[in-house]
Amino acid sequence: MFSRSKQEDTPPPGQPAKALGEAPSVLFDPKPAAPAPTVAPAPAAPKAKPAPSVLSSDLTIVGNVRSSGDIQVEGTVEGDVRAQVLIVGESATVKGEVVADEVVVHGRVVGRLRGLKVRLTASARCEGDIVHKTIAIESGAHFEGSVQRQDDPLGKAGKGEAPRPAAQVVAAE
Repeated sequence: MFSRSKQEDTPPPGQPAKALGEAPSVLFDPKPAAPAPTVAPAPAAPKAKPAPSVLSSDLTIVGNVRSSGDIQVEGTVEGDVRAQVLIVGESATVKGEVVADEVVVHGRVVGRLRGLKVRLTASARCEGDIVHKTIAIESGAHFEGSVQRQDDPLGKAGKGEAPRPAAQVVAAE
């Protein structure tokens, strides 16, 4: 009924003939198999930057505020504020030292202000010295105090000692 093709029965040249029912022979490869390449796991996606902590306009804090993230003040803080980024809202008042990598003032700050980047917007009212690496003061901002540029305004070298004024500034609207 069924017959094998002649090609299956005849071995290729140079190979011995197989007996009927014999399992196919496995040839040994003297070269070891190369190890499977290892695939490094894909790097995790960077975490999204968290939203800033908002101190609302109906909030008054008496004491120091410290965060490793961003803070947006819309109320009143009577104490020092330290953050990565600090935004002082138009209706906000901070009475104390402000220290942050980046400071944007729309409202009122009474006290020393230290930051790598400091920006006083047109609605800003600042009374105190500013120690900065870069500063921007918009037209219309009110500022009374001294301004001093330092390469490291947040560093420990500037801590505890009053800045020597590089310029005395009194700006009015």
